[in-house]
Amino acid sequence: MKSKIEWTETTWNPVTGCTKVSDGCKNCYAEAFAFRLQGMGVEKYKDGFEVRLHPDTLNDPYKWKKSRIVFVNSMGDLFHDKVPVNFILEVFKVMKENPHHIFQVLTKRAERLEELEKKGILEWADNIWMGVTVENKKVINRIDKLRHTKAKIKFLSCEPLLGSLKSMNIEGIHWVIAGGESGKNSRPVKKIWVEEIKEKCLESDTAFFFKQWGGFNKKKNGRLLDGKIWEEMPELELADSHNKLF
Repeated sequence: MKSKIEWTETTWNPVTGCTKVSDGCKNCYAEAFAFRLQGMGVEKYKDGFEVRLHPDTLNDPYKWKKSRIVFVNSMGDLFHDKVPVNFILEVFKVMKENPHHIFQVLTKRAERLEELEKKGILEWADNIWMGVTVENKKVINRIDKLRHTKAKIKFLSCEPLLGSLKSMNIEGIHWVIAGGESGKNSRPVKKIWVEEIKEKCLESDTAFFFKQWGGFNKKKNGRLLDGKIWEEMPELELADSHNKLF
């Protein structure tokens, strides 16, 4: 499905549904959207935001001939404890067998990611980007768990940004996304928090992407930071391609 998310092109959801684990989950956009789709009678969301597997979607990436950037599980978390290990491995197999696409995997469950990584069963490929959500200093430890993986590209999603992350260490991190929370119940983001992240990225030559200021009217609040749109992304050669994707 084509995505409106600024840092990706399309979404692929072999897993839908989730449960709240940290402060960033409070106003989950995916949960609200899932219940809306349930109300519309969409079969995939008949159970609302309960964790569901969709093995019928595993063939989808093989059908996409043109290279694309794919956000994996925008409506769930691949590393949720209700997702069987065998299914996680199936998803990794699909991603590895489609090297002409970039797959962006994002989780709040860095503990399970670390657990499976230590077992040595995750089949990494250069086109599989791995990220963790870091919304405030309470969950900074997720970065260390990500750092120890064999992912070629490691990234952070500091969205919704709920506090200062000045103390975080981004050594070994290739890309950082930052953004304020959106929606009618959105919590405010402070400019200094965003600037702290931007400066860290500039100092370490890490790609920095500022997604939005957020708020109830996120379109009106825009994406400008100091008069500039920041939308840097890592560079990576795709298989069977003579040109870089970015």
